[in-house]
Amino acid sequence: MDCYEIWVDLAPGVKDLEFVNAVRAYLGAFQEQGKLESFRIRRRKLGFGPEVLGEFCLTLEFKDLTQLDAAFSGAATRAGVVEQLHGQVYSRVRNFKSALYRDFPDPVRV
Repeated sequence: MDCYEIWVDLAPGVKDLEFVNAVRAYLGAFQEQGKLESFRIRRRKLGFGPEVLGEFCLTLEFKDLTQLDAAFSGAATRAGVVEQLHGQVYSRVRNFKSALYRDFPDPVRV
């Protein structure tokens, strides 16, 4: 699995469940299209964690880089429902950070 990790804080005045519902709608659309295997939404607990990382962590799981590229290509259209759903998420966050991780050792490793 390739895991795209995203850390964010909520923008001022944004309610946590509004954000979660927007993320579920946006990422759920990609999952329904087969462009995303699964996703998780997690929130920092008891204030533990480095301040540089956001209060929320989103993990998007892709079976491979081809599927990840399909999701990014779909998001890059910036049109129609995709852009509307993206706007509902992006307008609710600040301090966006991301990283790409993979399962290790790789299944193809000899």
